Amino acid sequence: MKICRVVIRGGGDIATGVAHKLKRCGMEVVILECEKPTAIRRKVAFSEAVYEKESAVEGISGVLVSSLEEVVEELKDNNIPVLIDPKGESIKELEPHVVVDAIIAKKNLGTEIDMAPLVIALGPGFTAGKDCHVVVETMRGHDLGRLIYEGEALANTGNPGNIGGYSVERVIHSPAEGLLKAVKNIGDRVSKGETIAVVGETQVKTQLPGVVRGILRDGIIVKKGIKMADVDPRYDQAKNCYTISDKARCIGGAVVEGIMAKFFGTEK
Repeated sequence: MKICRVVIRGGGDIATGVAHKLKRCGMEVVILECEKPTAIRRKVAFSEAVYEKESAVEGISGVLVSSLEEVVEELKDNNIPVLIDPKGESIKELEPHVVVDAIIAKKNLGTEIDMAPLVIALGPGFTAGKDCHVVVETMRGHDLGRLIYEGEALANTGNPGNIGGYSVERVIHSPAEGLLKAVKNIGDRVSKGETIAVVGETQVKTQLPGVVRGILRDGIIVKKGIKMADVDPRYDQAKNCYTISDKARCIGGAVVEGIMAKFFGTEK
């Protein structure tokens, strides 16, 4: 196998960490996204190409394409093509060596074990040996990035990772349904109780002081309860808003390990 082609379902920040790592390792990477992605950490998500036509993350560009012919052209230009295909209908024609489900939906949205010679799924909602060949543990802690060849990842707790002593307080969910009007942007410093957005006529306020690490796009319609923003309590770490997270890098490395073990090493 001269070049390994990998199709990644999803283009959010975790998927982007995986795609970036694979691209850096010399693999061909194609991202399949939905029509209206809702990534929070938009500055480090190739899914933003759906809206902006192109999204650059740490020196690598994701470029929106509309056909398989354009996929080929962008691969030749050393970019990551981003194709709107939420059902994965193009996978058969793309003939990938690997399919990675990186949607992080906490459930299987249509990935099947026979989609490619190697199918890797991230996080809960999948069973290795049934839905996919390998599951990657995505929960922070001792087992983050562990490859699971039998069984499932740990169940979703609903609690985000602890940063600076804060966990659930960091993540903001929409208190209402309606049009989102962003008041603050990614990278802005905020105080506790400050308004960062308005949904419909409802103000959305922070629960802690810090830096806006991620927020949904201005002008989209959001549902009540959807995750819409993330605040990092570390004022001095604003630069992290624009770089791939430690978690995404770890999971990306795990996917590389899974691919190498399958095609070049000794797979369990």
